[in-house]
Amino acid sequence: MSIASAFGFGGKKVRYAVVGLGDIAQASMLPGIKHTGNSELVALVTGDPEKARKVADQYGVEDTYSYEQFGAMLASGKVDAIYLATPNWRHAEFAVPALEAGIHVLCEKPLEVSVAQGEAIRAAAQASSAKLMTAYRLHFEPGTLDAIGKIRDGQLGDLVAFTSCFGQMVDPDNHRTENGIEAGPLFDMGPYPINAIRYLFGAEPVEVVSAVGVRRSPAQAANFDDTLAVTLRMPGNRLAQFTVSYAMNNVNSLIIAGTEGSIQMSPAYGFGDPIEQNVTIGEKKSHESFKATDQFGGEMKYFSACILEDREPEPDAEEGLADLRVIEGIVRALETGEPQTLPPFTRTRRIDPKEQVQTLRYVSPPANEVNAASPTG
Repeated sequence: MSIASAFGFGGKKVRYAVVGLGDIAQASMLPGIKHTGNSELVALVTGDPEKARKVADQYGVEDTYSYEQFGAMLASGKVDAIYLATPNWRHAEFAVPALEAGIHVLCEKPLEVSVAQGEAIRAAAQASSAKLMTAYRLHFEPGTLDAIGKIRDGQLGDLVAFTSCFGQMVDPDNHRTENGIEAGPLFDMGPYPINAIRYLFGAEPVEVVSAVGVRRSPAQAANFDDTLAVTLRMPGNRLAQFTVSYAMNNVNSLIIAGTEGSIQMSPAYGFGDPIEQNVTIGEKKSHESFKATDQFGGEMKYFSACILEDREPEPDAEEGLADLRVIEGIVRALETGEPQTLPPFTRTRRIDPKEQVQTLRYVSPPANEVNAASPTG
């Protein structure tokens, strides 16, 4: 086997259309597609003609489509899969017809903004020959998978508690401040600690014990709470707590603690910087830094391999629905001020920390985005 073939170059590639050209697509996914080796960018879909023209020129893409032309793109025969990066509440709008047309879908998280809409996507995937993956990039990040491995090996003993803080100072002019709770920190940032709780405990939350929201910066987010604190009960009377915020300086950290030890990760959810672990086992303390990887390119490389090898991806629709179940419970707790028992849920498949690790080198974002901006300005 040649070196090029060993790394995925020179073989068959999955042809992607990127749907939605906001910050996450322009700054994070587009720069790394080429170096996956098994994926190529062939089309763009956006409602902004200037974005279409300039981003297409930047990446040498010939085919661009408006949202209204999405059906024509699906029928073109030029696209095998889409990377879906529209606002969360528009995921089903594009994922369902794509799956019905036999086009594979890599859908940004959360899968949608309600369990009902997420179920519609899952039903379309189950009825389709195409595959669906929810884009949980940390399911492929070496430091995260290492932490899962340590826990599964029993190094922390019986798990007791989890706590996390994830915040950023969102620009008042960013679209996230103008679209209510579905664009706020619960739906935008909450999936990170919720997903971490689930993959570190290897279990599903059973109750939203409490959820409290406050509005610290009315000028930034006048129509929803910009800071939320949540406590979840896990099976076995274990507790998990997290805070997400649009009104604090950048922070993303977690601690998972058991009877024999603990792991502290900071940063825990970011990309572009090394993932850091501080581990305490008994009295012994250690530190490990995991080199920054291209988390977006890595998840696409994994999904494309699943398509080319006809394997089912791990973070599927069920994984997306598992987090939406918790998010809906948190919304009910915020509305009622009362604890919320979560409906029973069994995850039939979990992360394989040995098989899913991806180590593509980190790719820097472009110097300038076209009519898009980072949430923090």
